[in-house]
Amino acid sequence: MVVADRAVVADGVVALRLAGLGPLPVWQPGCHLDVELPSGRRRQYSLTGDPADRHCYRIAVRLVGPGSAEVHGLRPGARVAVRGPRNAFPYVPRPRMLFVAGGIGITPIAPMVRAAARSGVDWHLLYTGRTRASMPFRDSLGSPSRTTLHADDEHGVPTDLLARAAPGGAVYACGPPPMLDAVRAAFPASPATALHVERFSPPPVVGGRAFRLVLARSGAVLDVPADRTALDVVREVRPDVAYSCRQGFCGTCRVGEHLLCTDRPAGDRLVLDL
Repeated sequence: MVVADRAVVADGVVALRLAGLGPLPVWQPGCHLDVELPSGRRRQYSLTGDPADRHCYRIAVRLVGPGSAEVHGLRPGARVAVRGPRNAFPYVPRPRMLFVAGGIGITPIAPMVRAAARSGVDWHLLYTGRTRASMPFRDSLGSPSRTTLHADDEHGVPTDLLARAAPGGAVYACGPPPMLDAVRAAFPASPATALHVERFSPPPVVGGRAFRLVLARSGAVLDVPADRTALDVVREVRPDVAYSCRQGFCGTCRVGEHLLCTDRPAGDRLVLDL
């Protein structure tokens, strides 16, 4: 795809419009793209435009690391390879819906809000950020009466993220780990209410079990403790091992019979073709 347009939409946030050669695959709110950058880095970015637009995809990226810095450096005319769209955060409308977005977490939430507004469901959006200037798309999210903007530097960190959650409805949340942890802690234990979240970073390892990795090509033997991932340990000795989302949905570092794993005998030993 070709970068057709580039715009700064908030402090530290750039939005790109990516054009294809013809009608693009359809997508739904919650979908993301795998974007392969000129350096070879692969990153996942939520689609945040209009699903009815079959000519362009729109993404928005906050400057937080080398991958996002490379995206910020792209200019109109630059080419990138794209895979997708894929959906790890599917939007399923319910009669009453609460959307909670933190900072750049608004990117997958914005198309959901627009879809909810079009379908006539009862919805509300709580959109939080460090400052108003850091919050992209804050002026294009539909009805002001259904949107609560909360800037931390003005009001402090919000303490009741689920005040407008309705029994029997759904909550969609995307944002930094502390915000999602607070949502999960406050979520009512009601099977009639659905909670859907998307994270910026991999969740902590909880309830893990220590095991041993054998790298078949080099013969290296690595011990993986119960509170770490295999990828973390492998990258200490093989920093060139490919990875991307670190949450499991991109498949880049997946270990399975058709990818890296060549043998998995019974017990706590895993052999990788590395």
